[in-house]
Amino acid sequence: MNRHDVELLQKVRGYPALTITMPSHRTFPENKQDAVRLKNLVTQATDRLLKEFGKRDIPGLLHNLDEAVASVDHNMNLDGIALYVNKDIFRVYQLPFTPMERVVVDETFLTRDLVFSLNRSSRYWLLVLSEKPTRLFEGFRDNVVEVREGGFPMEHKGPGGSTALPGGRGVRKSAYRDEYHQQFFRSVNTALTEFISDDPLPLVITGVDKFVSMYKDISAFPIEGVIKGSHDRTAAHELGKAAWPLVEKYLSGRRDQLLGELAKAVKDGTVLSTMGDIWPAALQGRGKTLLVEEGFHYPATVDESGMKIEPSENPEAPGVIDDAVDEIIEAVIAARGDVVFVPDGTLTEHQRMALMVRF
Repeated sequence: MNRHDVELLQKVRGYPALTITMPSHRTFPENKQDAVRLKNLVTQATDRLLKEFGKRDIPGLLHNLDEAVASVDHNMNLDGIALYVNKDIFRVYQLPFTPMERVVVDETFLTRDLVFSLNRSSRYWLLVLSEKPTRLFEGFRDNVVEVREGGFPMEHKGPGGSTALPGGRGVRKSAYRDEYHQQFFRSVNTALTEFISDDPLPLVITGVDKFVSMYKDISAFPIEGVIKGSHDRTAAHELGKAAWPLVEKYLSGRRDQLLGELAKAVKDGTVLSTMGDIWPAALQGRGKTLLVEEGFHYPATVDESGMKIEPSENPEAPGVIDDAVDEIIEAVIAARGDVVFVPDGTLTEHQRMALMVRF
């Protein structure tokens, strides 16, 4: 899953759009119950759809729902599953955290959990520096998945790599080797730029001291952690276990920094703390940084102008936005703002959500 996936889903408009989310289990035998739980939620969703539509009216959606369920490999489960289905597409994602159990039928997909995965600041890039090859991983907490696109994995095929160094009397092979290694790592940095520009996450690197030093000298991005030693053959799950504590330390400092910025914004009068104020500001593109508690949800209705919002006790009632927080998150991201999730109880003074505004 990446930002392109989320943006695609957020662009989908048209009723009915079905979202199903549920907790799942990583290990056997607990994950055996996940298939039953998913089947029950699919039955709930199907019954709800068939009460509103005839079977002949939504054949594409029902077919895609069957395909989505069939594509789930419960042996690969993480902490949650999210299904997005309409008449044209289906998408299934494994989530590295435990979501609420939901069945939502709406005009749009409920992408809050995907946004949460992308913006909760537990994701990172891990670059394993090596000649054969340099590998890039996307990390979710202590889980990492290798990236196999955009030039990665990348092998050093020049002199000093898969081809011989220049020879002859007086030739300093070590100098040539260093020069060609630097050229290789510049190519690595160029390829990495495409990923970090599109998805700016903390960067952790690992490799032998010489490679780490070389890469630090040419890196266009801040390096938030270094795992010492060669890890050419280290398994992905071991890399994740080594990288996550470094990322967690960085994130803790970043969260403290943002809370300090929030305190200053309060003094400057550039922060909004009520849903009634945050909703229109976010839709108008004024959001610079949104801080929201992880467990905060807000079913709501809006007036005809779309700018006035009121809470609703029934998220499944007609005309109710299942979660206005999801809509605000999407609006802030669309305006190139930042979204940061914080632990529940952090923003009590701000009614569980705060928006620092540009103007």
